[in-house]
Amino acid sequence: MSSLEDIFSDGGALSAALDGYAPRSQQLELAQAVEAAIQSRRTLVAEAGTGTGKTLAYLVPAVLSGQRVVVSTGTKNLQDQLFHKDIPLLRKALHKPFKAALLKGRANYLCPHRLAVSQGYELHAHRSDLADYETVRAWAGRTRSGDIAEVTGVAENALVWLSVTSTADNCLGQDCPELDKCFLLKARRQAQEAQVVVINHHLLCAEWRLRQTGFGELLSGADAVIVDEAHQLAETATQFLGISVSGRRLVELARDVLLEQRNNAGDMGELQREAEQLEQWVRDLRPSFGPALRRGPWSELEANEVVMNGLAGLQERLEGLGLVLHEAAERSKGLESCWSRCEELMEHLQTLLHDEDSEWVRWFETYPKSFALHRTPLEIASQFRQFMAGFGGAWVFTSATLAVAKRFEHFQHSLGLGEAEAHSWDSPFDYQRQALLYQPAGMPDTSDPNYTQAVVRAALPVLQASRGRAFLLFTSYQAMNEAAELLEGQLPYPVYVQGTQPKGALLERFKRDGNAVLLATASFWEGVDVRGEALSCVIIDKLPFASPGDPVLKARIDALKRRGVEPFVALQLPQAVIALKQGAGRLIRDVGDRGVLMLCDPRLRTKSYGRVFLNSLPPMPVTRRLEDVQRFF
Repeated sequence: MSSLEDIFSDGGALSAALDGYAPRSQQLELAQAVEAAIQSRRTLVAEAGTGTGKTLAYLVPAVLSGQRVVVSTGTKNLQDQLFHKDIPLLRKALHKPFKAALLKGRANYLCPHRLAVSQGYELHAHRSDLADYETVRAWAGRTRSGDIAEVTGVAENALVWLSVTSTADNCLGQDCPELDKCFLLKARRQAQEAQVVVINHHLLCAEWRLRQTGFGELLSGADAVIVDEAHQLAETATQFLGISVSGRRLVELARDVLLEQRNNAGDMGELQREAEQLEQWVRDLRPSFGPALRRGPWSELEANEVVMNGLAGLQERLEGLGLVLHEAAERSKGLESCWSRCEELMEHLQTLLHDEDSEWVRWFETYPKSFALHRTPLEIASQFRQFMAGFGGAWVFTSATLAVAKRFEHFQHSLGLGEAEAHSWDSPFDYQRQALLYQPAGMPDTSDPNYTQAVVRAALPVLQASRGRAFLLFTSYQAMNEAAELLEGQLPYPVYVQGTQPKGALLERFKRDGNAVLLATASFWEGVDVRGEALSCVIIDKLPFASPGDPVLKARIDALKRRGVEPFVALQLPQAVIALKQGAGRLIRDVGDRGVLMLCDPRLRTKSYGRVFLNSLPPMPVTRRLEDVQRFF
């Protein structure tokens, strides 16, 4: 087998298999560092700028090692790209046979048992939902993988998926009567037999939680774990180690009870009444949280007598349902599972109502028709360090955004990686030639009530110079919606606003038009890849500091203050820098791209920390003159 130098060289294996491939020293050096980490079973933290080609840089040494490697990504989209595009490319380029497997969470697979027992779906389905259901039933008869991503005609958030996929709550496990047809079990078996397994961070964290109880199997026999989009891992892990009780989980329990009662306990009318009363109680409880969609501290709930009385009543409803389920559990495995779920929800609600451990934070979240109660750990570093030590193999953490001004302390501290080897490779793109950073003059303070008006006023001549072809990225929905109103009728280009269409549809229309303007918030700051002239300008309204009113962030700030640590320097600033790097990274995605990055926030110049943000961005020319932007375009 050729060396890494040969494979990544001009005229090497990748060049022969990949049209337009160009050797990059950064890619080769990253691949060599990954190879060394796998061979020596060490931990490597590797930041690789946009355009480095980090995916192939870690996949090539992973495949060549001959060892069993688990690759974890932040999104299912990247998972699919790795498995369906990059891995087949490597098989072709390296002429090396190897087994690879794609494994997603259980909610991504059709559950044959849930499909079989959902015959009464029409009892609570609208006409559009029934059409989705028939589409899924037709697909179920021909799919080999059961991966619901194959179904292009049904939306990812369609209600039908709740009825035909399983969750950890309602899966019957080894007692399932359709076990021999289980797509999830099939995918897990394939993963256990593969050399390269592609998972996502949610699955990695689920494995972590299982290993704490001695049941994790995914990493058994693996020699290395490569974590791509590693900047997302700490937040995902924090969610997994916490507990939550949501209106959605409660309603799903009530509906599953009704389904099981209809199929296996028709004579137990009390079971039906208790389930219906629980569902109605949950729906009636939502308005007491207030109409706004937000996240708030637990202290706010404790001051609301109506909410607390409603939660006490919810506990009583769960207890009443649990008593009847206890009697009915022997009727079917499904009813036994419902009883177990009810007991767990009671336990979690009890903890949420009465726990005051200072190492955890309790908070709530509201949605249009539901709510969620959470208990989240303030930090996970020590537990994650134990998880890594128990695994014993190599760990590679990589992303385009891990460092803050070339320093890795924030990322390493978040996961307990203090002793890890850390390196950064700059983007191979020529930002001095391809990009321009524009900081408009005369911007008011970000707290000014007319700030968004000033952003739009400064952006209009830039959008005219760029002939559309722009993302306007905002740090809040309020600012995005205000800007959308202000821009109405002001531009001769298509203007799209996040939320008016599904994200994928917006992106496709944006690319197809070639001159559109897209207004968006957090979900478009990362994981969005628009190459070519269609995206030639990225405008960011404010530095993306998290809201200090966020209950989890506030609790972490208070905890750092108690330890004598300055929270702004240790937490808030690094988080904002990494978020800005992600947003700015949307602009230059290919060697031929050109574009203007417009940062409106005057704090980049007026605050001392502004230099930290600027030093964390790729080096590019900077101007405050609109004429330079117009000349660039």
